[in-house]
Amino acid sequence: MSEDGSEYEDEQGANLGTYEGERNDKEERHGRGKATLSNGDTYEGMYENNKRHGQGTYRFKNGARYIGEWNKGKKHGQGMFIYPDGSKYEGSWADDQRCGFGKYFYVNGDTFDGEWQNHLRHGQGCYVFAKTGSKYVGTWKEGKREGQGELIHLNHKYVGPYVEDKPKGKGKYVFDLGCQQHGEYIVVEAPEQGQGGVEEEEGAATKSIWKAVGITQVLTADDDDLEDEIQQLEEKKDDAGSPLAEAPVEGETEEGDNM
Repeated sequence: MSEDGSEYEDEQGANLGTYEGERNDKEERHGRGKATLSNGDTYEGMYENNKRHGQGTYRFKNGARYIGEWNKGKKHGQGMFIYPDGSKYEGSWADDQRCGFGKYFYVNGDTFDGEWQNHLRHGQGCYVFAKTGSKYVGTWKEGKREGQGELIHLNHKYVGPYVEDKPKGKGKYVFDLGCQQHGEYIVVEAPEQGQGGVEEEEGAATKSIWKAVGITQVLTADDDDLEDEIQQLEEKKDDAGSPLAEAPVEGETEEGDNM
């Protein structure tokens, strides 16, 4: 079984199984047909020269299924995949992988609607956290938040850059009551505690710490004016600087074999 539960048997050689349907002059599976493979999986749909090609439905013996377009034996085009854990992806496929625009419905109720590449969230997209209703709208790279983004909560939002799935660098919190707090996220090491309270030397985690600069009214100025204002706020700080304060960062996105 592949990492996403989508490994299937090729209908060649010993894996032909049984077949009912149309054939071409070479006695190859060609046209509409239904096959039961030797591993118990089934496919019903279109064939071309012995390969799944066109619209078809592949059902796995573990309960997963793919309903959509095929190209020369691979998932390619628009399709829906329902995974063994009940999660579901609807969207574009290329060469057997989630690629292009699509929406994933995770088993915990979270959703991601946006761009994919090589099975991973990659490009622009919106991830909604079902538990809180918060959502992240922005750029992704190889499955992680990377670049400019907005983490939107019920009555406020954070706007700023992300690096390796964590906020990092200058940003701001914008509140519905009409003010915004400028500052900077600094990533620091947060070593995990081993047994007996001994810190592990390897595998140290990191966390983002919010360093506030100041509060202003919500602006409508362009980015250059905003940078000037932030710079002015920083210059007004005393030499000791603002204390570091931990700001809540929305929980990690759903992790698992289907990512």
